[in-house]
Amino acid sequence: MAQEHHQQLPSTLSPSTLAIHADDYLNTSTDVAPALHVSTTFRYTNDLNALQPPNFDTPIAEILSLTNPTHVYSRLSAPNTTRLESILSALLHGRVLTYSSGLAAFHALLVYLRPNVIAVSDGYHGCHGVIGLLTKLYGLKKIPLDDDGAWDAANLGKGDVVHIETPLNPTGEAVDLKKWVKKAKERGAWVTVDATFAPPPLQDPLALGADVVMHSGTKYIGGHSDMLCGVLVTKHEDVWHGLFAERVFLGSVMGSLEGWLGVRSVRTLEVRITSQGRNATRIVGWLNAAFKGEDGASEEVRRVVGGSVLKIQHASLQAKEENWVDEQMPGGYGPVFALILQDKEMARRLPSKLALFHHATSLGGVESLIEWRRMSDSTVDERVLRVSVGLENWEDLKQDLFTGLKAVLEDVKPEKLSVEGLSV
Repeated sequence: MAQEHHQQLPSTLSPSTLAIHADDYLNTSTDVAPALHVSTTFRYTNDLNALQPPNFDTPIAEILSLTNPTHVYSRLSAPNTTRLESILSALLHGRVLTYSSGLAAFHALLVYLRPNVIAVSDGYHGCHGVIGLLTKLYGLKKIPLDDDGAWDAANLGKGDVVHIETPLNPTGEAVDLKKWVKKAKERGAWVTVDATFAPPPLQDPLALGADVVMHSGTKYIGGHSDMLCGVLVTKHEDVWHGLFAERVFLGSVMGSLEGWLGVRSVRTLEVRITSQGRNATRIVGWLNAAFKGEDGASEEVRRVVGGSVLKIQHASLQAKEENWVDEQMPGGYGPVFALILQDKEMARRLPSKLALFHHATSLGGVESLIEWRRMSDSTVDERVLRVSVGLENWEDLKQDLFTGLKAVLEDVKPEKLSVEGLSV
């Protein structure tokens, strides 16, 4: 199986090395770049001695072992998605299944676990939509993550789910995994984690006790805003086999092109996510220093940021006050942060004043995005902007934000500007 192969690789290999070599055992040609296989069906052998129906007492996932893949039909497995799952299994330190989208993965996870109760924070509204579907189908009860009374009243216990999103959407702030894992395990509940905003090497939720980790691979695993992908990873063999068997009937597999794009993208995951995280942390630090009027921020910058910004949210700011953040995120902080402006009109206008940040939803691509979050989520405060930092030079991004904030002030609150021609 894939895990057995990965264990044969030196444990000292870095994520970047694994991303390039974890699938070497699947190479059957001299191509350096894997080919795109588009077939949905695959020929059986012409060797009559080998032409035997499978033993259906054996789990189908074992028949289609990653170390010796025998593809039959792409709803079960296919060359490109198998290759992607092999690489991700090495990077995420568990057994991986891919899906057609992040929400398809989350849906498959809840269908398999079938909890009676799920404790969840606000976070991504799409996951709450999936929970709503299951509430309609069989009465799944949703309760707040941070309400002990609600846990008791709902009798949250064995077989139920505590779902933790960290870092949170849209703030980029971390949630203390150790705390919630301990509380969940005391009740015998499953711990599932949405780690989309901080893939490896930023954090490893399985190492902190999570049972299943989900990623919207559309974001950083894809990294180029051109593919949909969902990922589930677990160390529980029985869970992986169960998820595999049910995926066959849910039909929510990745397409061959998306699997190929995923392989192309994951090769550079470590260098992309760490660079984007550094860019975001630098920008957040600059904004926060100006917002607080700290030394190092010029009077002009303090005037613009202080006149437009109400709050900045990011895990790097948490880390200054909560020592568990650095332990949970040893690889650095995520590339997403929230910028809350002083009123709705300023937030609505800012994206149109920027040259380097595209005004668009989603995140995780090499290009920087900003979204007036109200465009996608009606539950979010109208002053919130979600910023996804890309791979551009961070000084260029900083200048673009400064220019945009200054333009917004001139439009909405010109009295806040008493100095003309401000510059970074």
